[in-house]
Amino acid sequence: SCLGLLQAQLNLDPILLAPGNWEITPDQLEVRYTEGERLQFKWLTRNRTRAKFTRRALSNKEYDLRLFAGEVPVEEVVVDFYNGRLSLVTFSIYNRADSGGIDGAQFKEYYIAIGKQISKLLNSKPLRRVANKNQGLLTEGYSWSSSLGVGLLEHNEGALDGADMEFLRLRISRKGAEGALAASMTNRRGGASVRLSSLKDFVEEDDQGNTFVQGVPMVDQGAKGYCVVASVQRLFEYFGIGADMHQLAEVTDADPDRGTSTYLMAQSLDKIDYRFKTRLKILAMTNERGGLVEVEVKKGQYYVGDKLDERKVMKMIRDSIDDGLPILWSLELGKFPEKPQLNPQTSGGHMRLIIGYNKEEELIIFSDSWGAGHEYKTMDASHALRASRGLFVLKPTVN
Repeated sequence: SCLGLLQAQLNLDPILLAPGNWEITPDQLEVRYTEGERLQFKWLTRNRTRAKFTRRALSNKEYDLRLFAGEVPVEEVVVDFYNGRLSLVTFSIYNRADSGGIDGAQFKEYYIAIGKQISKLLNSKPLRRVANKNQGLLTEGYSWSSSLGVGLLEHNEGALDGADMEFLRLRISRKGAEGALAASMTNRRGGASVRLSSLKDFVEEDDQGNTFVQGVPMVDQGAKGYCVVASVQRLFEYFGIGADMHQLAEVTDADPDRGTSTYLMAQSLDKIDYRFKTRLKILAMTNERGGLVEVEVKKGQYYVGDKLDERKVMKMIRDSIDDGLPILWSLELGKFPEKPQLNPQTSGGHMRLIIGYNKEEELIIFSDSWGAGHEYKTMDASHALRASRGLFVLKPTVN
């Protein structure tokens, strides 16, 4: 514990113990987890559909998050509500970036303890899940299903057999839970559980002339230089691929202590795409003189093509959004104004998602992986393209 930090144990069993937990409302979560005037967690969305518990929810206090009457420690928790009721909970039991080292015996002990408790809780026998890279299944573990809920306990391949221990994650959802992330828990073949052709259904137009993709889940990358993997996690959850930023960080060798150049961002996306049955398309990247150009990738080498004018780039952006595909946008922050001006990071390289456009007013609509308030923001399209370093589309290969 850091000097001067207060510590308190926080019991997370109420949000785990089915079936009563599925009746919890956002109001009840606030009542249950409030200390004085302060919430012991953070809402990730303004409409209170997603919340996050971390060990450092308050600046002067560290929470010792616990499950199963204190038996198992937890690193962070993401809680999802659907139609005003608890729907799905993701417990990051261990991830290497936040938890530091752990010995194999301890890792195995937590894994076995959780497995026994979930079998009891859901009154169900576990089914073994084996990693299969060809099918896009990159994790191992167990799944459970009963009328009380669906459970999925997973770790990186080989973690129990001498490979590096990267993460241990538990998800539990109500039976028949709505949403792509819940669908990913019962997807036996890996890859997206949402078809590429159905993504158009998430595109909305409002009476102000804005066209945008609805329903992209929010995450909060925190203080870590995880803008790439946090942005990809949000896309993957939207597609129904259940990988989180800790798992993606392992695949890309992301460094939590630094951001990354656009070239490194492109390489990271390259490592991600085929593993998760998605396809990466580079719409544009900047050349040495700062202009946006076409880029072709052959055998890991990047070849610069023709210079792109603004109209062509804007058409590519509009076409992608019209297909229900948000764009991974690498840019230099702090160059141009945006509305609202909410940046926790004021300059430097960053990745965010372009989720829409307004053709009439020539605006880009975008979202940052920084939690509530960052779901929907705008920037002048011409400014956005001048700040851009790279524009990328990841699309599921399931039609």
